[in-house]
Amino acid sequence: MSEEIVEEAVELEITESTAEPLLFPRNGLPELVTTNEGLSEVIASLDKGHGPIAIDAERASGYKYSQRAYLIQIFRRGGGLHLVDPITANSAALWKELGEKFSAEEWIIHASTQDLPCLTELGLYPKILFDTELGARIAGSPRVGLGPLAESLLNISLAKEHSAVDWSKRPLNPEWLTYAALDVDVLVDLRDKVYELLVETKKLKWAQEDFAHILANYAPGVEKPPRKDPWRRTSGMHKVRDRRVLAIIKTLWYARDEYAAKIDIAPGRVFNDEALVVTALGKPTTLEEMRRMLTKRSRLQNLPLTDWFELVRAALALQPDELPELRTPSTSLPPPKLWKDRNPLGYARLTHARAAVIAAATELNMSAENLISPEAVRKLVWPNPPAGIDLAQYIQEALLESSARPWQVEALTELLIEPLRAIEPLVIPEAPVPEESPAESPAEME
Repeated sequence: MSEEIVEEAVELEITESTAEPLLFPRNGLPELVTTNEGLSEVIASLDKGHGPIAIDAERASGYKYSQRAYLIQIFRRGGGLHLVDPITANSAALWKELGEKFSAEEWIIHASTQDLPCLTELGLYPKILFDTELGARIAGSPRVGLGPLAESLLNISLAKEHSAVDWSKRPLNPEWLTYAALDVDVLVDLRDKVYELLVETKKLKWAQEDFAHILANYAPGVEKPPRKDPWRRTSGMHKVRDRRVLAIIKTLWYARDEYAAKIDIAPGRVFNDEALVVTALGKPTTLEEMRRMLTKRSRLQNLPLTDWFELVRAALALQPDELPELRTPSTSLPPPKLWKDRNPLGYARLTHARAAVIAAATELNMSAENLISPEAVRKLVWPNPPAGIDLAQYIQEALLESSARPWQVEALTELLIEPLRAIEPLVIPEAPVPEESPAESPAEME
């Protein structure tokens, strides 16, 4: 083991040993609220508190089809820590009251894009957001998961062993509730530390623009456009070279999705993608063949195999002109690896623009993806800029059209002018291959 690795291991050990394990909420584990009367008391208790609202939600991702919340955790200084079961404490009027009563307060959510959909479904939607995960990214924190961030900023160690459990199960395990309570118990303190970092790095305004952007995208009533041909994202599609096999995959994907939604179970638990592709490649001609291919890869019994088998037979009987194409015409830009041949000038601009973004991100101590999305850069450099235009204005308009925030436009406009003028790609020299030492030559190894 090299000295560097030993030093890293010692450093890691020291870091782990100095962080204080937080095994139980600091003011005790609250009783789980399971009634509407209890939810009303939660609202009254929070109303006595002060400052921002820390909130988290637990879903049953990987177990259920829906993304509904199965546990809501809320903490406010002076207002207590609360765990609420929204399945039994289910008064829509009370949840709406909670949302409206505190909507003008800042809400702290870690990785908010994961929880906002299920919170909004309950009627909980903030007007002011502080996302501790995104804020830490912008501030330049190297690790932004809740556990690592609590260690680095609060010197507190949080256990994460229950993060992937089935939260739809009842009764909820007390150990799970402790884990869930800890997530919000530290969240206000964590917010204060991230806020300080953002102020110190002069990035608070940037983070606030990003928080507002998230709220606009996840506002009630804002629907994301459905994905085109979602069945084409089936794992294992790279094995398929037959349009009729594609037809079976498409048929079974939609049948599985409809059935999963009907019984509220994750599609992969009905049967996984491997089973879907294996069945399609096998082109079963009997119900028994299909049963062997699907049921051993399912977590359920009594699958509607007869109905699905008829769908497979129908797919096998489709006329050639009814079969899906192996590849669909794409309206998006081609992968960057194809640019060199398809659009040499665009490729040249891309290499220079990428280098400029990486250099700027490094100087700002943040990831290039948080400075600007790669897709926004590609959309900017793909077309030839019209002759005689103001490149700065052209860049600003293009970035804003790609949903870049004002701070990103301001940080990058001047830096991207020269890359848009590039006509030759930036050549990045490959790292030299170390010469083979005599002691490690193949002859001596033998």
